[in-house]
Amino acid sequence: MLSLRKRLGLEIERRLQKDLAVEHPLNQLFWECTLRCNLRCQHCGSDCKVVAEEKEMPREDFFRVLNGIAQHTDPHQVFVIVTGGEPLLRADLDEAGRGIYDRGFPWGIVTNGMLLSKERLNRLYYSGLHSVAMSLDGLEQNHNWMRGNAESFRRASEAIDALVAEKRIIFDIVTCVTEHNFHEIPQLKEFLIAKGVRQWRLITVFPVGRAAQNPELQLTDEHFNQLMDFIKQTRREARIEAEYGCEGFLGHHEFDVRNGSFFCKAGVTVGSVLNDGSISACSSIRSNYHQGNIYRDDFWDVWQNRFQLFRDRSWKKTGACADCNMWRYCEGGGMHLRDDDGRLLLCHLKNVKP
Repeated sequence: MLSLRKRLGLEIERRLQKDLAVEHPLNQLFWECTLRCNLRCQHCGSDCKVVAEEKEMPREDFFRVLNGIAQHTDPHQVFVIVTGGEPLLRADLDEAGRGIYDRGFPWGIVTNGMLLSKERLNRLYYSGLHSVAMSLDGLEQNHNWMRGNAESFRRASEAIDALVAEKRIIFDIVTCVTEHNFHEIPQLKEFLIAKGVRQWRLITVFPVGRAAQNPELQLTDEHFNQLMDFIKQTRREARIEAEYGCEGFLGHHEFDVRNGSFFCKAGVTVGSVLNDGSISACSSIRSNYHQGNIYRDDFWDVWQNRFQLFRDRSWKKTGACADCNMWRYCEGGGMHLRDDDGRLLLCHLKNVKP
């Protein structure tokens, strides 16, 4: 049950979100710069490989997108997030970052940390790097198992040290919580605090890509609710800023486990350019909800005049969502939780204890 206070808060948030969908300012732009990866993670949503089947997009092609965007809006208000695959595998990432920064766009990366040495981080800083989101999925045994590499924990630990020492770059650590690492999350918290980490984002697995083949990664309902309680307690302690990711609507846990309430910003304030040129929304969406392609369409025109299915989500009110009494605040959950046919893959609200 939702308290009256939370219902009032959700009503306020809902009105703000409706206004935002109408205005749809582009605040974040993901660039999937490669589909190559130097790890083979159990939970990979995009099933990336060491040798990608597609060639990497030339940085000049992405620059043309940025040039077009800069003609219509202030580039300083659009944060570019470079992702993959593993973006640090691109030999020209420094040059790509410099090109993004020189056009007025702040930028950051999402990385597994395998190649994030102190020296590489310093070079990226001088290419304009603002932020880093880096993964750590448990202590040594569990992280190495999840990432499929015996060196991955050591490399990630060293990368965290480099990030902590580099005061000019904002970063957070992202942990995917599964049945394999659930019981050591309190120990991982202490490890991160001792390292000097200040921001920690916890997420859970959704059944897309390689993760769809491994249902044992999903938390039980009991453990899911215990994770919510753990995050609440950690936030009360205020020794590290912990929050649950933007995975889905969480009922009575809303406002307690993250800053604000659930809002899937995909296609509302978040867009993406995928490796093949597809124009989409959040890069976590692996289903085919592409709205165009930069090799035949103008990105800004697509952003302004398409994306209707992201900004009016009434089409999702079917199946389990049709009679849900939380539809008003959830609107069918995150867009990354829908398949190509619009079917719901996972409902977080069903995991939540009343």
